[in-house]
Amino acid sequence: MTNVPADAAAKAAGLSAEQLAELEGSGKSARKPDFHSLASLLALNGAKLEALANGWLPTPTDNGTWREFRQITTTRAGNTVHCYLVWDEVTREAALFDTGFEAAPVLKVVEAETLDLRHLFITHSHHDHIDGLPAIRERYPTIRIHTDTKGAPPQHRNRRNDCVHLGSLRVSNRETPGHAEDGVTYLVGNWPDDAAHMAVVGDALFAGSMGGAKEHGELAKAKVRDQILSLPPASLICPGHGPLTTVAQERASNPFF
Repeated sequence: MTNVPADAAAKAAGLSAEQLAELEGSGKSARKPDFHSLASLLALNGAKLEALANGWLPTPTDNGTWREFRQITTTRAGNTVHCYLVWDEVTREAALFDTGFEAAPVLKVVEAETLDLRHLFITHSHHDHIDGLPAIRERYPTIRIHTDTKGAPPQHRNRRNDCVHLGSLRVSNRETPGHAEDGVTYLVGNWPDDAAHMAVVGDALFAGSMGGAKEHGELAKAKVRDQILSLPPASLICPGHGPLTTVAQERASNPFF
């Protein structure tokens, strides 16, 4: 995202180009990289980068805090992606956030929990997040789709002041482009027992990382900082890949910020 040549990055890290390639491919290196020098070149936080390299992971989240919530994971060709299902415990009105590669696991949960699936919120239109869309629409032809994709019909386009109700739950949206032109984060609030807000972020932010934004790195970082990391510390971050995390943990440990 900073357009730093590989040989310059290798030099800053105190590695050969071959050793840097090995590090990028396997996460291991015969020599310890100079993380602080490398981080300085790449506009990262050196201490956080070294902690990540030493195995930092977010503290596991007790998903039971948000009782009507499921993370659903699908894998294809070595790429594992998450989508998320939430619902109101009384009305059973449900919303799906992205679809993953396949709809079958989603439909299984919908049936098992006797849900009324009314809304599909798309964080961005990369194929691993929407490949299950045709099957979802076939099963639920009246489902309301929400997206920031410019070519979408007007009735499906998010507006920044939208607030969608699922029984007592409320879903709003925040614009988070950079990794994808149509990137958007959805906030789910008003949970029972005062559980913290949930932010479904797509690939805008990961635990200890963020989605690649080769052409728009500064925009991507600014949007994450302003629209996601500005949320209350306990807010749950639900990324498209990798583990769940929280705003507090990403503020403290993500080397991009």
